[in-house]
Amino acid sequence: MMPGGLDPISELQRLTVSLRGGFEQKDCCLVFHFTGQLDAYSEKQFMEYVADVLKANKLPAVLDLSKIDFLDSSGLGALVQLAKQCTDAKRSFLLVGNTRVTQTIKLVRLEEFLHLVEDLPTALNQLAA
Repeated sequence: MMPGGLDPISELQRLTVSLRGGFEQKDCCLVFHFTGQLDAYSEKQFMEYVADVLKANKLPAVLDLSKIDFLDSSGLGALVQLAKQCTDAKRSFLLVGNTRVTQTIKLVRLEEFLHLVEDLPTALNQLAA
């Protein structure tokens, strides 16, 4: 059990009605998995959850958003905030998206700032290198 009562995933926890999330610790990093909608309704719980896990552990982080159905401007704002916190803390941070998430991020030209990569194996290889 990690501090704050957050366990690595056996199944995704319900963060809101529309968002589930969890994380697992790999050799080189923490991998967060989310499914559902990252939007104005779930952004606060998403931020609190990720921040609590990151506080308890100094490993690099990968946010796997490949199972996210919907990302709005509030969700994007949360991702920008997280990227900024990771950069300020000198923590490596990568984001994995699906077609919809990637399209939204590229539309606002944030793919470099959010360290967007194609898939989870790519992210893990980059952090292991």
